[in-house]
Amino acid sequence: MYALTLKAELAGVTNLRPKDTQEANFFYTFKVQCTSCRETHPNPIAVNRFEMNEMSGSRGEANFVWKCKNCKRESSATMKAAPVPYQQSEPPKAHRILEFDCRGLEFTEFIPEGEWLADGIDSGTKFDGVELIEGEWFDYDEKAGDEVSIKDLVWDIVRV
Repeated sequence: MYALTLKAELAGVTNLRPKDTQEANFFYTFKVQCTSCRETHPNPIAVNRFEMNEMSGSRGEANFVWKCKNCKRESSATMKAAPVPYQQSEPPKAHRILEFDCRGLEFTEFIPEGEWLADGIDSGTKFDGVELIEGEWFDYDEKAGDEVSIKDLVWDIVRV
């Protein structure tokens, strides 16, 4: 089992999470590496936790099924549950956002593409369309009358 962790400085917002529902699927983007031959896929891959793919030889299903071009082995990854929202903390601490089971492959890097959501800490303002690909996000909370931000993002993939 592996987990995607996040450590970030949240100012004025909390409950940071991907917009990931049955109606609006989030595609988690990773760089992937074969654990057999250590070949790294040339392009980032996108995994949707609601989409299941057949594994060859009727070995079941997984969210992501990949056949390494180098050693020809088939590998898979399955998301174990819905993402856990990241809560604001002082000082910022790393928290598990997502857990996944990888068989024959490793996710080596997470790329935070896609739409994220956050909530104003004191105001309850709902922020959608949060983009984290640049490594930081700034906005203004009208209800709180203050700037809000997400910065110093550190994504990590750890064995659990």
